[in-house]
Amino acid sequence: MTEMHLRDALDNLKSTGVRITPQRHAILEFLIQSMIHPTADDIYRALEGKFPNMSVATVYNNLRVFREAGLVKELTYGDSSSRFDFVTNDHYHIICDNCGKIVDFHYPGLDEVEQLASHVTGFKVNSHRMEIYGTCPNCETSAIKVQ
Repeated sequence: MTEMHLRDALDNLKSTGVRITPQRHAILEFLIQSMIHPTADDIYRALEGKFPNMSVATVYNNLRVFREAGLVKELTYGDSSSRFDFVTNDHYHIICDNCGKIVDFHYPGLDEVEQLASHVTGFKVNSHRMEIYGTCPNCETSAIKVQ
């Protein structure tokens, strides 16, 4: 499945005239395989051994290209660093208040919220975003052990 997503994403980039460099390919592949919603620094640290001449700026520039092509979403949560999510479908996020872990989940009932909001307000809705905050199982277990 990951290989298909990568091939489709690369085809998407090529069709818009974006040249596929080895660094660009590696960053995209890391994003597709990653389930951690990495920051640009996470991506840089994961790939710096393979590409010693790559800079954090290269990662940021490529993430901007991917965002503009609609391949990734930039997730901003308060003052912390932006995180990046490879977009394969509409979904929501639950975020651990303690460690910052982000987990995807899908809830089809929320798709109706845009229609209702549009109907009630007259707005043309472009998108919506929902985040739920709590404590992940690992942090909850650690907290119980401390008590």
